[in-house]
Order: sequence, then C-alpha cells, then structure tokens
Amino acid sequence: MNCGPMAAETAFAITEDAVLGGRLRLRQPKKGHRVGHDAILLAAATGAQAGEQVVDLGAGIGSAGLAVAARVAGVHVTLVEIDAALAKLAAENIALNRFDDRANALQADVENLTGLVPGSFDRVLMNPPFNDAARLNASPDPRRRLAHVAASGLLSRWAAAAASLLKPSGTLTLIWRADGLAEVRAALDGSFGRLAILPVLPKEGADPIRVLVRAVRGGTGAETVYPALALNDADNKPTAAAEAVLRGGEALSLAGEA
Repeated sequence: MNCGPMAAETAFAITEDAVLGGRLRLRQPKKGHRVGHDAILLAAATGAQAGEQVVDLGAGIGSAGLAVAARVAGVHVTLVEIDAALAKLAAENIALNRFDDRANALQADVENLTGLVPGSFDRVLMNPPFNDAARLNASPDPRRRLAHVAASGLLSRWAAAAASLLKPSGTLTLIWRADGLAEVRAALDGSFGRLAILPVLPKEGADPIRVLVRAVRGGTGAETVYPALALNDADNKPTAAAEAVLRGGEALSLAGEA
C-alpha cells in the first residue's frame, strides 16, 4: 500500500455520473472503486470559507474535494491521488465542472508528498483506506484494494502529512470506521486537538458504521460529540437529513465550527 504511484491506464471503461442532485458531474471507472456516501459526507463535514486553501488527500477522482468546491464559492482545492489514472480523471472532473480557476490535481503519494508547501493549507480532508487486511477479504481489483485496505500505521502517517500541510489552527476532517474511533484519537494525539465527532448510522436505531471527525492542528479543549446522522429510517427509506446532505448539498453541523 502506498509504495509508489500506480502506472497510468486508460483502457478501463468510464461512466459520467451526477451527484449532489446534479450539482456535480464526475467521470469515474465503471468497475472498482466508485463514488459513494463516504465522499459526500466527508465534503459536507468540511468547513471552508472563500479564499481558503483546501487539500483532499487520497482524492481518487476528486469527488469529496470537488463537492466542497461546489458548496463553497471562492475556495481553492488541491486533489492529491497516488493512482495516475484516477489523478487524470480528477483533472478531467475539474474541467468538467468548470473549476479550472480554483482546483488542481496532483499525482502523489500522501506518505511522500512533494510539490506542496508545508503550512500553506487552511483545511485538509481525507478518506484514508480504513479496512484491516487481516479482517477483510481484500478486493482483487487493485484500485478498489488501494482505496479500501490500510497498511499498518497508515492513519498515523496520513495524520502527520495533514499536520505538515496545515497552517497553525488549521482543521483536518476525516471519515473512518466507527469501530476504529480509538485508532483515530491515537493517530491525532500530539498534533491535533479539540476533536469533534459525528457518528453515521446506516438506519435509525442501528449501531454507527462511520464516524466523521474534525480536529484542529495544535488545538486544545474538550471533545465534542454531535448527534448522529441516520442515512435511512426504520423502513429503510432515506431520511430527510441524509437527503439534504447527499442530494441537497447541505453542510453537516460539524462543518459549521472551527
């Protein structure tokens, strides 16, 4: 994992799909890792203001970072992706959505970043691979495996990369497995503080499957836990709150502070 950029490839089939209720169009591989709820939830949890510099680490085709750009006018977003073919799609998606003047794509390894100035970003968002290969049958698809399966210590290394990129008091927002919250706290300890947490439930009354975490570089203060977001109701129909975020493009409460 993250041993070096994958070779560029253009032979796989591509689809062009609308997300955020049509506010954003994305070119993505027809098979393998495709845009899901996690990227849109991460974007909705990322606070940003006009004039700020935002970087999306492990951006894939750029879905999360570009969803931030679609919601917040005037931000500049840098999309960092190790896979050459996905980084190329991210660049195409920048052009497709006419964000050329306020977004760019960079093919790079998060664990060996070059070309980005340390301490120059206001916001980092990231959706690192979070599945343990020892607990999961990894996908045979190399891109899906790269996006989902984490090597030992990966989260700590990505958190260190985020800390190096952020300005003092800059914010990091990430999404992780809900049962791995202790791993997140441990990885952020030392460089980040003032954590805020928002659990995500698959349906009302169920245990959380994801956790969104916001942390401040060098921050201090008590941890805050926000009310959970349920994606579906008891009848397995999307909740109004989830629809407002996933289709309506609204920000989550987690994005409104820090």
